[in-house]
Amino acid sequence: MGCAPSIHISDSRVVYQSGKDSDDSNSPHQTNTLAQQGNSVSGLFIKSSHTSTYKVRANSCRKGTRQENSSNMEAEINSSTSTNVKAAVREVQFGPMKLRQDQLQVLLVFAKEDSQSNGFCWACEKAGFKCNIARTPETALESFLDKHHEIIIIDHRHSRYFDAEALCRSIRATKPSENTVIVAVVRRQSDRDEASIMPLISAGFTRRYVENSNIMACYNELIQLEFGEVLAQFKLRACNSLFTTLEKSQEAIEITSEDHIIQYVNPAFESTMGYQKDELIGKELTEVPINEKKSDFLDTINCCIKTGKEWEGIYYAKNKNGDNIQQNVKIIPVFGHRGKIRHYVSISRPCSDNNKAEKQCQRVQAESQTDIQTCRHKDRRKGSLDVRSTTSRGSDGSSQRRHSSMARIHSMTIEAPITKVINIINAAQESSPTPVAEALDRVLEILRTTELYSPQLGTKDEDPHTNDLVGGLMTDGLRRLSGNEYILSAKQVHPVSSHMVLALSLSDIPPRITQAMENEEDWEFDIFELEAATHKRPLVYLGLKTFARFGVCQFLNCSEATLRSWLHVIESNYHSSNAYHNSTHSADVLHATAYFLCKERVKESLDQIDEVAALIAATVHDVDHPGRTNSFLCNAGSELAILYNDTAVLESHHAALAFQLTTRDDKCNIFKNMERNEYRTLRQAIIDMVLATEMTKHFEHVNKFVNSINKPLAAVEENGGILEEDEAVKNILTSPENRILIKRMLIKCADISNPCRALQQCIEWAGRISEEYFAQTDEEKRKGLPVVMPVFDRNTCSIPKSQISFVDYFITDMFDAWDAFADLPNLMQHLDNNFKYWKSLDERQLKTLRPPPE
Repeated sequence: MGCAPSIHISDSRVVYQSGKDSDDSNSPHQTNTLAQQGNSVSGLFIKSSHTSTYKVRANSCRKGTRQENSSNMEAEINSSTSTNVKAAVREVQFGPMKLRQDQLQVLLVFAKEDSQSNGFCWACEKAGFKCNIARTPETALESFLDKHHEIIIIDHRHSRYFDAEALCRSIRATKPSENTVIVAVVRRQSDRDEASIMPLISAGFTRRYVENSNIMACYNELIQLEFGEVLAQFKLRACNSLFTTLEKSQEAIEITSEDHIIQYVNPAFESTMGYQKDELIGKELTEVPINEKKSDFLDTINCCIKTGKEWEGIYYAKNKNGDNIQQNVKIIPVFGHRGKIRHYVSISRPCSDNNKAEKQCQRVQAESQTDIQTCRHKDRRKGSLDVRSTTSRGSDGSSQRRHSSMARIHSMTIEAPITKVINIINAAQESSPTPVAEALDRVLEILRTTELYSPQLGTKDEDPHTNDLVGGLMTDGLRRLSGNEYILSAKQVHPVSSHMVLALSLSDIPPRITQAMENEEDWEFDIFELEAATHKRPLVYLGLKTFARFGVCQFLNCSEATLRSWLHVIESNYHSSNAYHNSTHSADVLHATAYFLCKERVKESLDQIDEVAALIAATVHDVDHPGRTNSFLCNAGSELAILYNDTAVLESHHAALAFQLTTRDDKCNIFKNMERNEYRTLRQAIIDMVLATEMTKHFEHVNKFVNSINKPLAAVEENGGILEEDEAVKNILTSPENRILIKRMLIKCADISNPCRALQQCIEWAGRISEEYFAQTDEEKRKGLPVVMPVFDRNTCSIPKSQISFVDYFITDMFDAWDAFADLPNLMQHLDNNFKYWKSLDERQLKTLRPPPE
């Protein structure tokens, strides 16, 4: 069976053709001859994937057979079986539109019947297409104007019969041919240079087909055309309805390129603004005085839409006559080739409300609004941003990246009511007297250090994976009304034998484990290699090395023996049976915490007591985790949920148990030699950081970090001189309230940094957390408890979709903020790569961690 000998005209150097033997062996003429060898066989049956089995008269395609009346060949033929062929209507999805495509019609223009024309006849029959044959240019043009065929195949091999290129030009001169595919059948040539292609292009041909009468070659050519050019042209025809909608819309619509070159305005826009299309199209948006000249406001809009988010609000536009027109405006980025923003669509209508005060309030609100629905992200968008020119101490790449991150921070989609209040106050300060502005500064300072940042989640994303993640991680579950309660008591702590404790020291760690920890200071450190080397007990070894690097024993005034005893006790109270929340996860969070503590901006902010608190909190933050969520424990009526009143159940238990295990025995009490006040300060910091890992306050912590640290730092770096900047930055970084926010953000990012790890580690962690959620769903079904995350059913769950939802909803904005502060280009690159990996699996409709083996 030969391949289709077809070629796109734009590519003159590639011709796919089958061998001669293949052509002959599968030609319709040889098949017909074989069919006639049996007297009882009067026809040939062909199976088609498009239609049922069709019977074709063998004599109609026999090589050299003449028809009694040549005019009959020009009449429409449905391959002699039109009564048995039903027109196939196919549904085509084009964006949000669902289109219906009728049965394709093909026009064959061949002056004489030969094996090539017969091959296409048979191919049309096999593909289920309607077929017409024309012998002269006049009948071909007449037939096309009557039928409007999707495909026209013209014989270009015999110039003595008719001029194929002239015929193609005549057809192209008609309006219906705009969406028609025209193919030229050409002779085989030994030399196929580019010069032979250009006349075909000039004449209007779409493709070139090198003659090959093999039925399958002709069939393959038609199928390629159907699902290639024909389908593309069919979708383009649907665009006429979309342009009609734009032209008749009463709202002013403007479309620009990614470079803000105006590409389209509708009549309503012309009427509203007083410009004609010719005055606007092709010009840069900045050349046309239609936007108000307030740089901060325009920068806010620009930073928002450049990150791929919609902006909606009110602003004044100046028309051609110089009059200000207040408009409700929505600007929507449109993604295209390579996932980049290719267009911006602006939809606007004049405001009818003349209440000045209300307009001002709405306008200020609009300046801060970055998305219509709070805390929702449809996709991970990490494109380049337009950032205001800034003054900075450094000019290196990391500095530029930080400014780019700041632009994303200014357009974050976390919209709590208090954020809107702060933006309104900021706007009011611009026109206020000095005493009022100072008073408002004090108001802002108070607001930024109180518990007013919890976001209004509103309507959740329609994605069930996001719904279940939010429901499972950010709520306390649904209380059951029956009396059949699931009892989960506090776990009995595991004692540790003395010989196990004394067997280990930094000086006698086994060589394999030492080798596994060689690069523990790097982000690429592989915790799973250490897990294997330590037989699933990595926390003690990594803890000893990390705590020694940060001088924890010296700070606590405890011996190394006490530290290793404490690490043994803590690790023994992690559940090794948990797929995810085990001591390997704790060691991984400890590693991430230590990595973050070494970043320059973090070191400028925290004292040694903060570093020690962070390392200890990372070590104990999930101790005795049962492998079930807070929602599960609350629904089950567990003893822990009752003890902690369904509030931060697990986090409260982790912090409390950590101190119980530490202080019950002097052999492992790392705090026993600390001064009382210093111990209380350290204890308070550890508890605060462990409680910060609770997901119900995720957006509160991120929001406060952005408003209290990121945005003030950005303002200082952009507006202050070098000396003033140093002092102002120091004040922001070292204030007691901001140090707390930094430590919370640090451990939160360390706790859920899996999507920012190298791809193979990211995949492994995704499999482990999914398995833990599957086990919880299994138990909920088995015990008749409410299923808090129904999507995590091991038989139906799509792991790529769950990872995409988790990154979109929780990870993106948080790590954008942390990257802007700590400068983490390698993490952000991993995050981008991993997200693309999950998206690629999802686009292939795969539900597993990895694609199937090749």
